[in-house]
Amino acid sequence: MKVLFLNGPNLNLLGQREPEIYGSMTLADIEGMVCEHAGRHNVEIVFHQSNHEGELVTQVQQSAGDYDYVILNAAAYTHTSIALKDAITGAGVNAIEIHMTNVHAREAYRRKSMIAHACVGSINGFGATSYILGLEAAILHHKGNN
Repeated sequence: MKVLFLNGPNLNLLGQREPEIYGSMTLADIEGMVCEHAGRHNVEIVFHQSNHEGELVTQVQQSAGDYDYVILNAAAYTHTSIALKDAITGAGVNAIEIHMTNVHAREAYRRKSMIAHACVGSINGFGATSYILGLEAAILHHKGNN
């Protein structure tokens, strides 16, 4: 099984950006944790981060046929990007939406996801563990569909 982890804007600043909200782990720390977990399940992982919406859209489109799942932390684009939602739907990829914080317990504008309707499911509120839970969800969903 192959999984693409896509990370949106400002996630490259993890570890220094509002650690009281996002914790002290860097994106590289999270990637290492996910790779270790994926290795135990024989899952191939690729990571990509971009601050540019169009680049994320292109990554989603190009993932079709190459990856079994896209695990997407779209960050701020979650709440604004119809383009990402359309890319997920148009490419026909199995996408899982993840967030480190509980978006439903934060500002009102963070409670609406533009991409949720196109995703298999959503995980939020578990910090860096949300990435592991997203991977586990993909593994279990994949087993249930094969």
